[in-house]
Amino acid sequence: MATEMTRRPAGANEGKIIAFPAGTGTANVERCARELGRRHGADAIEFWKAECRRLADQLLAAGMPESDVGQRVLQFQQDVQSELVFSHQNGPLPKSQNR
Repeated sequence: MATEMTRRPAGANEGKIIAFPAGTGTANVERCARELGRRHGADAIEFWKAECRRLADQLLAAGMPESDVGQRVLQFQQDVQSELVFSHQNGPLPKSQNR
């Protein structure tokens, strides 16, 4: 009887792993915004494409489904855009005071 009560139902140990690469954090968003703020034209476009591709490749390598990768890259793009707007309105933050 004790064995019956301590058994876990099938599937109790199953779970979903969600990848959180360090490269998508606040520091990376701020870094990309700074770079985009100082680059122009084709240089900015190439940098931006490379950063988004790097993030997508990193997420795929971590095992994230392609549909989720697209959403994460879009969120990253929105975060960088917001940071660009913020930095242009308020001026760039000194490195020691990054959010």
